Amino acid sequence: MLDLTFTAPQPKVISGAKADWELVIGLEVHAQVASNAKLFSGASTSFGAEPNANVAFVDAAMPGMLPVVNEFCVAQAVRTGLGLKAQINLRSAFDRKNYFYPDLPQGYQISQLYHPIVGEGEVIVDMGPGIARRVRIERIHLEQDAGKSIHDMDPNMSFVDLNRTGVALMEIVSRPDIRGPEEAAAYVAKLRQILRYLGTCDGNMQNGNLRADVNVSVCKPGQYEKYQATQDFSHLGTRCEIKNMNSLRFIQAAIDYEARRQIAILEDGGSIVQETRLYDPDKGETRSMRSKEEAHDYRYFPDPDLLPLEIEQAWVDDIAATMPELPDARKARYMGDFGLTDYDASVLTAEKENAVFFEAVATGRDGKTAANWVINELFGRLNKEGLGIAESPVSAAQLGGVLDLIGSGEISGKMAKDLFEILWTEGGEPAEIAAARGMKQVTDTGAIEAAVDEIIAANPAQVEKARANAKLAGWFTGQVLKATGGKANPAVVNEMVARKLGL
Repeated sequence: MLDLTFTAPQPKVISGAKADWELVIGLEVHAQVASNAKLFSGASTSFGAEPNANVAFVDAAMPGMLPVVNEFCVAQAVRTGLGLKAQINLRSAFDRKNYFYPDLPQGYQISQLYHPIVGEGEVIVDMGPGIARRVRIERIHLEQDAGKSIHDMDPNMSFVDLNRTGVALMEIVSRPDIRGPEEAAAYVAKLRQILRYLGTCDGNMQNGNLRADVNVSVCKPGQYEKYQATQDFSHLGTRCEIKNMNSLRFIQAAIDYEARRQIAILEDGGSIVQETRLYDPDKGETRSMRSKEEAHDYRYFPDPDLLPLEIEQAWVDDIAATMPELPDARKARYMGDFGLTDYDASVLTAEKENAVFFEAVATGRDGKTAANWVINELFGRLNKEGLGIAESPVSAAQLGGVLDLIGSGEISGKMAKDLFEILWTEGGEPAEIAAARGMKQVTDTGAIEAAVDEIIAANPAQVEKARANAKLAGWFTGQVLKATGGKANPAVVNEMVARKLGL
């Protein structure tokens, strides 16, 4: 297990013109369920299809069409709940959330207000080496996504694409435990990481597959502690919701702007209106979208077309038995088994694909050396070329072969970098390339000794200096390596130079 120190919420304190204020943040993260079919129909969820190509009759709200629950989507929600150490509710129910929107054909959204499938859980957020924050999850419920309105194709008309309509979403609702913009971004990043490890959401924020509604309020110092003692939300101030955030950088910027906007209003004697706002990244500001609705505004009622969802504990246990190793557990194992630092283990486990690659390289080899090569050489080159790990020209087996040659002393570190470059540009098998191109180190002590003797004999003045100051013996090692074209084993040369000079 990781040796973590859990810290109390550290509020972001913002100095207003008249007083200090603290931030309180809660997030509602909408994660698209990784499924080939929608929540209540068999229509495809593939991204990038022609408009309205992935629409079943039930998605388009054709008369008489009834929803049928996709069991796989339910399993994915359960898997997510287990990954967040949450309570799995064996009985849940779907409700109708009634509102009009042009890209919502039914005139309502099927969601879960009163009886969600997943109850309370938690996300452990890394805030620095060995330092973590625990953010409580209030609930996770399943719901269907709406479609997309397109306003920039015609100056006089809007168009509607229903491809996303009915796609399964998990809405992951946090408690107001987050106290600053950086912590909010770290929370979303950690949640995304866990979902990707679980395989329940691909976490693609650019495509809108993971997006967050950010609730922001400000309060005077000490009010949050009163909320914790009483669970009275009035201590936290009136919140505003910033809708559909799909960038960690924009989440931070929007929170900072919104907090300062609210502080300015309060210090000017005004009051905060509870509303939904949008963030404009071009202007770096939030703007009002609509007044914030409450549950009664949506006229929620149980969906009459869907019976309550009842699952068995044995089914949940079967899902639990297939759970993968999650990021924190893998990070702890890397630190324990391979002796890695907190930082290196964090880098290697940030993405599951990276961790799998590293483990293939490190297994049966020195873990620290493997981490150094994967992080510095491979990741460095991938970042430079703008490539992902799946696109790496150098495979885990090839990189492992390079490390084997280093470990056996057949090639030096410099030779290894030259070999890595050949593998990157040309491919091939490391040992065969090293042999064919004469890259292997000279380990013949007779040949090395002859070179050492020749350099010493030709430089008597330098010999006297080295005997007076042992640090200068490195000059002889450099000369021998130069004379052998860099192929002599540096360790053997160092030992022989020291012996010959009587050091």
